[in-house]
Amino acid sequence: KTGKTVTVEVPKDSIKEVQPTAAIKDSLGVFHQSFKLEKGKSYPLITLQKDHKTITAPTGESQSGTSESRDDMSFMVNDFKDGIYDINIDLISKKTSQSANGKSIVVDTKAAAPKEDELKMIWTVNKALVGNKLQMKMKENGDIISITGFDPIYKKIETAVNGLIKDAAAKKAFLGNFKQGFDEKIIKDQFSKNMKIIPSKGVKIGEKWTETENASADGKVKLTTTYQLKSVGNGLVEIGISGGIPKKSEKQTQGGMTHTMTSDLSQNGKIVIDQNTGWVKNQNIQVKTNQSESLSDGKQTQTMKSVSNSNVIINP
Repeated sequence: KTGKTVTVEVPKDSIKEVQPTAAIKDSLGVFHQSFKLEKGKSYPLITLQKDHKTITAPTGESQSGTSESRDDMSFMVNDFKDGIYDINIDLISKKTSQSANGKSIVVDTKAAAPKEDELKMIWTVNKALVGNKLQMKMKENGDIISITGFDPIYKKIETAVNGLIKDAAAKKAFLGNFKQGFDEKIIKDQFSKNMKIIPSKGVKIGEKWTETENASADGKVKLTTTYQLKSVGNGLVEIGISGGIPKKSEKQTQGGMTHTMTSDLSQNGKIVIDQNTGWVKNQNIQVKTNQSESLSDGKQTQTMKSVSNSNVIINP
């Protein structure tokens, strides 16, 4: 016996499986999500929604239109200590576009201001919004502690609309509305929904879980989203999406006329998360909405229909 030690070089590429420090790993077959982000590194969060809507009149004539909105953001990790990330959220750019009847309208913060007053207003507000930073404190498990930095942005928006809205009451109302749609609670909810996908209790492969949110102001209509952990491997975590709003019908009869409204929504798609960082690599969810409205006097019925197909995409 020679007592020699033989070392075998393993090519690095073959150890590409998950590092032990992966953000999403299993314990006894149950997977939990956390975030392992590098200090000094930026992570993208680009949200893109594409809609295609067709409206069919009682005569059978139909009209179609498309719209698209895109928000580019980047999350820069300043620091990580005591289990808490200190992150700067850079609001990079906003773009919306619509086209119908051969006409197109584009409002893009990377392009010049549109000529039309109404569009110029939207562009001015968007332009004042981008180029700013928000500060976020987030736990390693993805719970967002706080998002701050809204006040300087509100001031910028106010300055931007000063020359556009002359009436003081109208200006106050506009700024009030803006703040309602862009404050800590709204942004926190949006980021939590987009970033922390796997429930805290953890899930097994093949397991499903459901989230319910109000789809109408009165809370009577609920949107249900069912998630399923499909697979974990090669540094990727894939989650399937399904659900929607079940078909509902409302009937009202008045003066011999019956008015009927029916609607339903279905969604399906997938989310892919980087297993090593916990960050969303991409998401593509298809949402289909059907609505129909009809009036009937018992002899004749007139129906108007609209069908909308949307894609809700993250990091295209």
